Amino acid sequence: MFPLIKGSVTRQAHVGIPGGTHEEEHARHGFAGRASHLFHLRPPTAWKRVEGPLRPRLFRAQALAPDGGDHDGRASVLLRNDDVAIAVARLTRPPAPFLRNGDGDELHFVHDGRGVYETDYGALAYEPGDYLWLPKGTTYRAAPTGATFVVVIESRHELAWPDRGPLGQHAFIDPAMVETPEPEPNHTVGEEFELRVKRRGQWTSFYYDFHPLDVVGWKGDLAPVRFNVRDLRPVVSMRAQLPPTAHATLVARGLGIFTFVPRPFPAEPDVLRVPFYHRNVDNDELIFYHAGEFMSRRGVQPGSFTLHPQGIDHGPHPKAAEAARTREVSSEVAVLIETEESLQPTLAAEGIEDPDYVTTWVAGE
Repeated sequence: MFPLIKGSVTRQAHVGIPGGTHEEEHARHGFAGRASHLFHLRPPTAWKRVEGPLRPRLFRAQALAPDGGDHDGRASVLLRNDDVAIAVARLTRPPAPFLRNGDGDELHFVHDGRGVYETDYGALAYEPGDYLWLPKGTTYRAAPTGATFVVVIESRHELAWPDRGPLGQHAFIDPAMVETPEPEPNHTVGEEFELRVKRRGQWTSFYYDFHPLDVVGWKGDLAPVRFNVRDLRPVVSMRAQLPPTAHATLVARGLGIFTFVPRPFPAEPDVLRVPFYHRNVDNDELIFYHAGEFMSRRGVQPGSFTLHPQGIDHGPHPKAAEAARTREVSSEVAVLIETEESLQPTLAAEGIEDPDYVTTWVAGE
């Protein structure tokens, strides 16, 4: 019966890996389904070259120009599928119209900049490292006080907090650290204000001669919220390498959003210290790099995305694995976006792609 043990292995995953071998996890449903560990003589990512659409890709979003088009506040979509779209907004001033998304929830991650999100529920100040969760149908406008770089994740299905099970409601983030806005009605009349509403990917403009954010009060359990990565308290183990699902932040059908924040490495000498090689069998894996040095990556600058499509091997760069042996903590802050349906890059993404990224697993690179 399972689990079966064949050949030269370690009986405990990620611990005491046989010398001269490289452990790879072949698992279903992220890291929650059936799994086996294969022990290779060479890293499974040590390919000579890759031909075809499943190559790992790097997109340097920091190269996008700010405030494009008619400055309507809409973000530039880089990748999408039927469930989710990932975009970047580069703002230097408030956009002209207010926006309302009738297609799904939006989660905004602030990479850089400060300002205020004006919503019909009230205002939420933002700073680097903030998440702003705007439920479907929220009227909002970002008003930066300085150059702002925001990653926008649009989910067609409703976002939710993940079930923490026996860890309890305070695991990863205490609900008391989540901020909601106070109503701040604007009484301006006699001017024209535009509200752009999106439905099925199409925008319709509504014009008012009064300010659309005129709410004097609200009650209920649906509202915009804000929290910062410094409020996240990751679950860690000093004796085991935990999978990325331990860092789940928000989830939806076909979508998982995870946040890597600084945390200690496992302390025991025979425990694998960097993420293990694994096959992305059921999920595309998109990572946005916010700050610090990612434990399993070298040479990826803050403001970049990496995409590792489902079906291919994925794992640490050789130099990153070597560097981790002498470190006690990781310094990274990054956002992992996993999708069940394949993400398709747009023309905007292809214009900022680094074509050499696929070769960076070669030893010595």
